[in-house]
Amino acid sequence: MVGKKNILLYPLSLVYGFITWLRNFLFNSGILQGKEFTLPVICIGNITVGGTGKTPHCEYIINLLKNNFRVAFLSRGYKRKTEGFIIATPESTTKDIGDEPMQVFMKNPDILVAVDGNRTRGINNILSQKPETEVIILDDGFQHRQIKPGLSILLTDYNRPMYRDHLLPYGELRESIKNMYRADVIIVSKCPANFSPIQQRIVLNEIKKAPYQKLFFTSFSYDYPLPVFNTNAGFSFSLPGGKTEKPLNVLLITGIADPDPLVRHLKNTFSEIKHLRFSDHHRYVQKDILKIENAFKTLPSEEKIILTTEKDAIRLKEISNIVPPYLRSFFYYIPVKINFLNNSNKEFNNLIVDYVRKNRRNNKFS
Repeated sequence: MVGKKNILLYPLSLVYGFITWLRNFLFNSGILQGKEFTLPVICIGNITVGGTGKTPHCEYIINLLKNNFRVAFLSRGYKRKTEGFIIATPESTTKDIGDEPMQVFMKNPDILVAVDGNRTRGINNILSQKPETEVIILDDGFQHRQIKPGLSILLTDYNRPMYRDHLLPYGELRESIKNMYRADVIIVSKCPANFSPIQQRIVLNEIKKAPYQKLFFTSFSYDYPLPVFNTNAGFSFSLPGGKTEKPLNVLLITGIADPDPLVRHLKNTFSEIKHLRFSDHHRYVQKDILKIENAFKTLPSEEKIILTTEKDAIRLKEISNIVPPYLRSFFYYIPVKINFLNNSNKEFNNLIVDYVRKNRRNNKFS
């Protein structure tokens, strides 16, 4: 849940709140206008700073649509070292396009993945260079009001609910909770898998959604650990969430905003876990690998392994040359997927597909 706040930051949050209120007022009153496009644009975003699970939800929608529609994924490419509009290619790196777009591209090389800090320019370039595109998924674009998406999906982390938080820098909200009403769909992410109907009803009452808004609950599920460097130390894993065949000591490496759900999952699977936590989107360098190697050597058992996240694996693969060869064989990552609670995936799927189908452009590529 949301932690303790520094009261000295509260006055600054009032100033920040006024600035964001004024900006939203200009858009809401029509003084400033967001651009609408002639094809379906699905925005997936949040109000809270930090990880709410946007990438797995984007991947879910990509997999839902890509077999029947020509899909493009547009992100700003957070922490990339480049500028402007870039389309991902097999030669792209995280420095070119950022780690999240790189992850999406590596898992979905059959769709268009592009980055641009200016989302309006990005969509215009996609339509200019790839006019056959039928739907654009806009990553982390809820505050990018220069674009008026056709369908807006807002995520809130069950463990850090937006309705119990405060504006930056006193809290972690990018804008007032009142702006949640711009969303067509609200998803409470990272819920416990056994989230009861009574607990869901409590959350529903606290969110106070509008009648036109759809509300869904999702949880994370973790798949089999996979080798980061395409090598294997010979370990055998049981089903996700079950105990391993051998008692392993685990060194967990994370450079994501919220590793807590993964930590909780691993505690149900492994007996001993040592966690090295880096900042979100951390770019690993030689001294980090040395720190990891030293921590790994201190694990008490000979049966040990290094686990990391899928997003971290993307960055680690690019620096395989500075990872000692013997150490590479111990690196595994945990793929993550989302599950819709209450068997509501069919309702969500129909909502997304119906929107795209009804708003797809009529052109020679359709």
